[in-house]
Order: sequence, then structure tokens, then C-alpha cells
Amino acid sequence: MDRRRRLFWHGIFLFLLGLVVGAFVQRMTNPRMGLSAHLGGVMTGTFLAVLGALWAELRLSPRAESAAYRLALFGTYGSSASLLLAAILGTSSMTPIAGAGHTAAGWQEAIVTWASSRPRPASSSAACSCSGASAGVASGGCMRPMRSRAALTQGSIFA
Repeated sequence: MDRRRRLFWHGIFLFLLGLVVGAFVQRMTNPRMGLSAHLGGVMTGTFLAVLGALWAELRLSPRAESAAYRLALFGTYGSSASLLLAAILGTSSMTPIAGAGHTAAGWQEAIVTWASSRPRPASSSAACSCSGASAGVASGGCMRPMRSRAALTQGSIFA
């Protein structure tokens, strides 16, 4: 399976996991963070699915493509997992607004702090890779040449 299809699959999977998390928001120690985990899963899943859909249009070197792929997966899954962990444990040190009124044991706060600080550099790196690629797409440097309107409609039912 190529990376395009894998990204799309992971996006749909993460989207569905976000929906499942949404069903249990009120049962979490911190429902406000549960809502954040639900929305985070849905949004990052959507991001991965869109990235998978556009993957074939990007022109990256093999090394940059591999880095962008791995960082996108690590960043999205890591971010979703750390939000879910914060909601379940009821921590508040990394999220003082959403965690207001909730406290957890020191070791739980330390785990969530460690877990939530890992995906950020990966997400930032993946975003930089994708934004660099999208800048190339916008200038025509990374995208396949666009076919003419006649070529697009030739042989279609709309011609």
C-alpha cells in the first residue's frame, strides 16, 4: 500500500477514534478536556485524510517525503493520545484553561506533560514540510502541470 493510501486510511481511522471518544466525553475525569480530545481526534484525522488525498500532488525528495509522512503520523496520533490521556487522568498543568478545577497526582501530570510535549515538534516539522510543499504547489514547482479544460472534459459525460 502506498503512502497516499496509508495516510488516507490513518486519517479515517483517527477521525473514527475521535468520534468514539466523543461518545464518552461525559464519563471522563475532565469532560472539557474530553471534548478537546474528541475535537482533536476529528480534526487531525481530517488533516491526515486531506493530506493523503493531496499526497500524489506533492513533489518532495524521497527523504523529505519520508520525514513528512512519519512526522505527520507521529504528530497527529501523539497529539490525540496526549489529549485523551489528559482528559482521562484529569490533569491541568499543560492545559490550565481546559483543566481548570482539576488536579491529578504529580506522576500523572508528569506523564501528560512528557506525552504532550513530544508531538509538538513533530507536528511543527510536518507542518513546515507540508507548508513548504504547498508553497511549491502554489508556485507550480511541486505540482504536476494542470491539464487544459479541453483535456479534462474530453471523453467525459459533460463534453
